[in-house]
Amino acid sequence: MASPAARAPSPASRLPWRYRAAVASRALAALGGGYALASALAAAVAVHLQPLFSGSRSEATVAGVMLGFAAYATAFMTAFATRSASRAWAWVLGPALLLGATVLVPRWLG
Repeated sequence: MASPAARAPSPASRLPWRYRAAVASRALAALGGGYALASALAAAVAVHLQPLFSGSRSEATVAGVMLGFAAYATAFMTAFATRSASRAWAWVLGPALLLGATVLVPRWLG
């Protein structure tokens, strides 16, 4: 005969679906939003900070990619440190959209 502890549901099955959805949303914000932030930062640094690197676009691109790695790690940590999943999305996608706009809008207008 099985013990009562063996028949009890596992702790993971007791978690409400809202909690699971919030964790999944944070994971998507960390992975997808972090990638968007890192790539937008890399593009913005490569485009806007090129004059600081004596006009060499390759040096500005490498610097942007290196900053992008740090931004991705920061975005990942921020997504799980915020109070809610919506704040995680706001903190990750807000700067990504602004940086992406600084790169794309001048190209669209000019």
